[in-house]
Order: sequence, then C-alpha cells, then structure tokens
Amino acid sequence: MAERLGFIGLGILGRPMACNLVQAGYSLTVFNRSRAAVDALVQAGAKPAGSPREVAEQSGIVVTAVTDAPAVEAVVLGADGVLQGARPGLLLIDMSTISPRATRRIETEMAPSGVHMLDAPVSGGDVGARQGTLAIMVGGEKEDFERALPVFEVLGKTITHCGPIGAGQTVKACNQVVSALILLGLAEGFVFGSKMGIRPDVLLQAFQGGLAHSRLLDLRGKAMIEHSFAPGAKAKLHYKDLGIALEAAREYGVVLPGASLVTQLFMMLVEGGKGELDHSALLTVLETLSHHSLVNLPEEQAHS
Repeated sequence: MAERLGFIGLGILGRPMACNLVQAGYSLTVFNRSRAAVDALVQAGAKPAGSPREVAEQSGIVVTAVTDAPAVEAVVLGADGVLQGARPGLLLIDMSTISPRATRRIETEMAPSGVHMLDAPVSGGDVGARQGTLAIMVGGEKEDFERALPVFEVLGKTITHCGPIGAGQTVKACNQVVSALILLGLAEGFVFGSKMGIRPDVLLQAFQGGLAHSRLLDLRGKAMIEHSFAPGAKAKLHYKDLGIALEAAREYGVVLPGASLVTQLFMMLVEGGKGELDHSALLTVLETLSHHSLVNLPEEQAHS
C-alpha cells in the first residue's frame, strides 16, 4: 500500500507537483498559506489541512516546497509545525532550495524525535513540474532515499542520490550557478547579435543547431526574444539561490568569478522591480546596459 503523503507549499512548482501525486493515486493532505491553492488541490482529490502540524498527523511522508530557509524552519519547526504533529518514523522531504547548512541544522533538530529527512531540491521549472520531468537532487540516508523513490519517480525524470544530508542542496547550488551563466550567455548572444543587425529569431535558430544549444535555450529562448517573462522560475528566487552558492563558496574557499558577476546582474534585475518575472528576464539587464531592445527593433531589421 502506498504511504499517505502530505504536501506543504503550493506555489509555481509545488501545485503541479502535488497534482501529479494525486493523479498517481496517492492519498494526499495539503497545506498552503493561500487557501485558493488548497481549494484547487481539493477539487483534484486532495484533503485540506489547517496547519503543517495537521499535515504531519495524517501522513507518513511530508513534502515541503517553500521559498527559503526561514519558511522551511517555520513550517517544520515552528508553532503548529510538522515536528509538532510528527510520529517517530515520519519522513520529511524538503524540496525547497535552501543552504546545505540550514538543511543540516533542521535535520539535527528533528532527529531526536525520530523524524527522518531528505533534502531534495529540484530543477526544471514550471514545465518540468507540470510534466513530471524534474531533475531531483537528493541528500540523506540511502534507506530514506529508497523509501521516497516511488514519490520522486512521479515528480521527476532524473533522480540523483547525491550523498548525505545537505548534499542535494550543494548540488542544486552548483546547478543554479551553471544555469545562471547559461542564461547570461544567451542574453549576451541575443543582444550582441541583434544590435549588429541579425534578427533575434535567426539567432535563436542558429543557436539551436550549434554548440550554444541547451535545455534552457529550448525552454526560454523563444520567450526571451519575445519578452514573454511569465515566471516559470522567478528571478528573485534564482538571485537568492546564487547567494546560497556564494556563501558556500566563501565557506570552502572556492573562487566563483562568473557566479559573482551574474549575481550582480541579477541584483540589478531584482532591485529594478523585476524580481517576480522569470529568471530569463536577465536579458533585460543586458538590453538596458547596451541601449538596445530585442522587441523595439528598426522596421527593416524586424522584418528583413
């Protein structure tokens, strides 16, 4: 018999992930600060809960997918949190993106109560969440990973056990550095080529057939040249993730010059009031600095 699941955090990624679990036949109890998101999941077949504690009381495995470390600590360790309703043997799977240090601290506080924990941040954005094709990076004990694997197989396509608790967050931090630099490279290529007179759609086609091809290009390239920045992964959250990476890099004495640069550009994006847009809106920072927009081209270039 499948374990009873709880899910806390029904945002851009959490809501489609929870829907996929319901559709896979799991008995799912959900909680979210916004009641509208809970109501939508109830209509899909989930059960509502009034608090994270209530979720834990009704579940053998609880998944959290919230914005940052303070939010994870609040729903797990706070008043009416998961720990308040947990029985020994409950497995917490935190699929938020937080620092490895915060993950280890939370696990240490829960362990005396017999609660097990995996950190399992994801990559793939809203598209991956809807399609159940997320990349899931998992830290924790092997036995706990194997227990959670049927859940992960509903949510993702590439599932990697990265090592002990905190290892999933470490790998996610690395992933966020690489993906930010890919976005920066795409933004530079689009702005550079466009200002030199090449149509953005021509650049996109060329990149897709060359070594510049990437998963991010497939997911975001067309949206970037059309300035369609509805969030699949919010810029402010990617900026937060880069801060996690740089903090860990300082702790371990690792030099990340590219990550440092792209973090400054993300800061300009967020401080400029665009933090709620998709992270691919990084393009607009390059456009501003270059005094050139892909969507306001001279008539002859736009239609040539």
